Amino acid sequence: MNGKFDIESIEKPVNHDITVVFSPSQNVISYTYQIYKNDILISQTEISEATNATIQLTETGIYKIAVQVNLINEAADIINSGQYIIDKEAPQINISSDEIKTTPTNDKNLISCTATDNYDGNLTNKIQSNINELSLNKTGSYTYTCTVQDEAGNTSTKNANIYIEPHSTSIYFIQIICFLIIFLLIIRVIKLFKVVKLEERLEPYVIKPLKNDTLSTSEKLKRLYRKYLEMFNNKLKKSEVATKYAKKLEKYTVVSKTHKTGFDILSGKIIVACLLTLLAIIIKAFQFKLLSSAETLSIFVLGFFVLDIYLFAKYKVFRINLESDFIAAITIMNNSFKSGRSITQAIEIVSTEVGGTIGAEFKRMNLELLYGLDIGKVFKRFSERVKLEEATYLTASLTILNKTGGDIIKVFTSIERNLFDKRKLRLELKSLTSGSRIIVYVLLGIPFFFVLVISLINPGYFLPFITTDIGRILLIFMIIYYIIFVVVVRKVMKVVI
Repeated sequence: MNGKFDIESIEKPVNHDITVVFSPSQNVISYTYQIYKNDILISQTEISEATNATIQLTETGIYKIAVQVNLINEAADIINSGQYIIDKEAPQINISSDEIKTTPTNDKNLISCTATDNYDGNLTNKIQSNINELSLNKTGSYTYTCTVQDEAGNTSTKNANIYIEPHSTSIYFIQIICFLIIFLLIIRVIKLFKVVKLEERLEPYVIKPLKNDTLSTSEKLKRLYRKYLEMFNNKLKKSEVATKYAKKLEKYTVVSKTHKTGFDILSGKIIVACLLTLLAIIIKAFQFKLLSSAETLSIFVLGFFVLDIYLFAKYKVFRINLESDFIAAITIMNNSFKSGRSITQAIEIVSTEVGGTIGAEFKRMNLELLYGLDIGKVFKRFSERVKLEEATYLTASLTILNKTGGDIIKVFTSIERNLFDKRKLRLELKSLTSGSRIIVYVLLGIPFFFVLVISLINPGYFLPFITTDIGRILLIFMIIYYIIFVVVVRKVMKVVI
């Protein structure tokens, strides 16, 4: 060896000065040492004799020393040291808010802090805070402290003030109103149950008059609901936007006994949204909190579409049953024709054999025929009421058959076969695309599952999306992107037969 360092290297960072002594060997006549800081040459010193060199490293950085020695035999050699890491910079702590004013709460996530270090990087998971020691459910002034230490031993501490103020009188006023509303509702419900039970018990023993003007409890509730529907209807009918939207909702009136028009459904959606918002306000009031404008708007929007979900599911089942009953009606009519029955007789048989909406519609058709309406017009009115593609096809076939003549058995046999083939094709298509649909449903549900799991592991992980401006902007973009994704997938997966 032509020389050595008393400290070869310091791999872990330290927060103090480092003194390195280089000792040349006896065959060295002179040498030059170079100091590199973060791989950049910062100094170079020449030593003209074989004496020890003391090298001082004082600033933050990663150092290396290279010594070029000149030997007696006019040869040269280079001796490299290892790394010397000095870290005198304390970690940087960022607190979500330097000062918080709130009412008594048990929420320990109302304030949080993060930490970064120039050498160690993210130190958030090493932060120690006194949040669990603070009694935030009591009024007073508290100091939130978070402390973190990096690997070199540098320590940072940052404080924030938390002021727990007493609840305002408005909260107590809202709570009193909520208590009164709930108390009155409970009393009203108890009375209603008692009245209903009493009506059920007395009904077998009561002689009903020819004209009964008394209303049952359920009928009173329906009339009260209808009263509010009419009130909203009168306001909504003045708006062109509401009128167009109500027309789209009219198809759901066939599955709703309470809502007779699209305006009734639209008004019902507003009433449900208001009730859910009121319920959320009551729940928040019991927690000594008030709903923010964003929370109120979100709950109202979600409540606005609750009735849509219910009616859509009910309408879906209704359409499936309607198509199935219609195929059964066509089969019965075809068999009736084969046994020599007329169209009127076939319709009467269907009205007694088939239940549900189709059975009721055929009873209505039978009544219309008895009143003298033409068969073609009767079936046309029927297709307009049920709005089935198959019913329109049947009406057109019967109209042509009445005008041109032909074998009604062959026509109905062809219609029956086409309907069964169409239903079979739908089932086969549903079976073939089941795997793809499952994948789509999984992809649509993964974001919600991911958010749920991460929130359970780290409840405050997604808070920046709500508490910061950039987070809210990103959240809006994500929601828009998700809606576009759902719409595009539905368009791609939709197959019309």
